[in-house]
Amino acid sequence: MNRPVPDATSDVVVVGGGAAGLSLALRLTAPGSPTVTLVEAPDGPLRPPERTWCFWDQATRGPHDTEDTADFEEAVTASWSRLRVHGRDGDAITVDPAPLRYRMVRSADFERLAHARLARSPGVRVLRATADTVRNTADGTAEVSCTTPDGDTRLLRARHVFDSRPRRVLPPARTRLAQHFRGWFVRTDTARFDPRVADLMDFRVPQPPHGLAFGYVLPLAPDRALVEYTEFSRTPLTTDAYETALAQYTHDVLELGAFTVEAAEQGVIPMTDARFARRVGPAVHRIGTAGGATRPATGYTFAAVQRQSRAIAEALHAGRALVPPAHGRRALAMDAVLLRALDTGRIDGPDFFTGLFRRVPPHRLLRFLDGDTAPWEDWGIGLRTPVGPMLRTALELPFLPRRPHGTPRTGEGHR
Repeated sequence: MNRPVPDATSDVVVVGGGAAGLSLALRLTAPGSPTVTLVEAPDGPLRPPERTWCFWDQATRGPHDTEDTADFEEAVTASWSRLRVHGRDGDAITVDPAPLRYRMVRSADFERLAHARLARSPGVRVLRATADTVRNTADGTAEVSCTTPDGDTRLLRARHVFDSRPRRVLPPARTRLAQHFRGWFVRTDTARFDPRVADLMDFRVPQPPHGLAFGYVLPLAPDRALVEYTEFSRTPLTTDAYETALAQYTHDVLELGAFTVEAAEQGVIPMTDARFARRVGPAVHRIGTAGGATRPATGYTFAAVQRQSRAIAEALHAGRALVPPAHGRRALAMDAVLLRALDTGRIDGPDFFTGLFRRVPPHRLLRFLDGDTAPWEDWGIGLRTPVGPMLRTALELPFLPRRPHGTPRTGEGHR
């Protein structure tokens, strides 16, 4: 075994070059920021395939707006001013969430933008290597042992390490579902899509015996779109099963006619009420999905990562190391109730979500899904859900044990 090659000490080491790691490194390029080493996996099986992240933010901004996603406008692939949900009965609910818009970022575009900016920052360096171990040291700092593509072992020392690598095992939880999906980037022979409207949930697909399923369509042009089949359930499907579901959805429901699949993406996002520890000793912290940034009931992560990264950068500038929770306690408590109600079958998933879009003003609903509503707004939305089953579930949850789970199959997807 090669002996570790000592490396220069940085104030901060960020482990992982996905959305969370790159976003934090970018926040630390401002003047006066600490020195940063970003450890990215080299090309190969440890680098995730290209994936899609979506979020909503203000359609227009004033000169003093500080939206967390505003810095990445150049990486936005497409955006939509209207959202649509199809009920199982075929009825379509189309809403305009102004001043919000729904936006898509492709990971490759985000990475190119991030690396171009990081290359211009003298306080940041990028190391292509596999992070083998991350540990706290006796003097209150941290060490990261890495292996470079040529087989050398590097030992990085830092005052603070922020680790975004996916957890091998999820923490104990009362409920653990998965949002799992496969999508096709399709090109049709004729114009089939309205580029102004994104289909968030299309329940005109066969529903599984446990959980729920829906189609998801993000038009990129009149003849191009990302079309996905998604399930909320306990166990992911095989690739063949996703392909069969997509073929049925595009042929029988969307009636696309002839089309070409130009690319595909597939992933699994954890949906759990587990408590994600954000600190692992004095100098090691978890960020991103590993640090609880994924919203349990929706799977959305990208916008929460931006909020979390900005807060960490502000804390470091003030001389503190802090990873704040990405979601408030009230939002997590409501998500825990919804997940349990879905998992037990006490509520009908398609009816629940279509009901929310029918009865709640769209701008308020999206803010609710982002955890940005006031208590009185949450109460009003709660009254528009199946009150009896939700209340029964809320009363039951405190008495349920948190149980460990096996190794999850996790990944970053369109959220």
